Amino acid sequence: MLSVTIACVGKCKEAYWVDACREYAKRLGAFCKFRVVEVPESRLPDAPSQAQIEAALREEAGKLRAAAAGVLLPLCVEGKELSSPELAELLSSYALRGQSAVTFLIGSSYGLDEKLKAEGALRLSLSRLTLPHQLARVVLCEQVYRAFQISSHGKYHK
Repeated sequence: MLSVTIACVGKCKEAYWVDACREYAKRLGAFCKFRVVEVPESRLPDAPSQAQIEAALREEAGKLRAAAAGVLLPLCVEGKELSSPELAELLSSYALRGQSAVTFLIGSSYGLDEKLKAEGALRLSLSRLTLPHQLARVVLCEQVYRAFQISSHGKYHK
């Protein structure tokens, strides 16, 4: 059974985001070993310099690496947009190739460290729209669930 992790910087603060992620985690239990791991965001001053931002991203990258397992799939604005069936095919292909784990990476409001993105098997984007990180987490949970439903020929995806 494939292990799927969403490793993200920062906590989900609103109860409705947390509840939505829990609901998809419950549903995903039938298809994979699923978990969401939150790592603390690095503290920055109100108007950080580029050097401070880069140092914070490096620090967060270390925490994300420690939480990650298997294939890394960083989410970033320059990433590739996939359809739901394409995401289903991607996840199925990892399982068929013997990969036991996949980790999606969601960075802070400043993004992800460039070296961490370079370690990824594929840079992904959920949309060309800018989404709040907590909403992006819920959308990703839903799309992972949809991908497994597609692969198992479930009725969820129409």
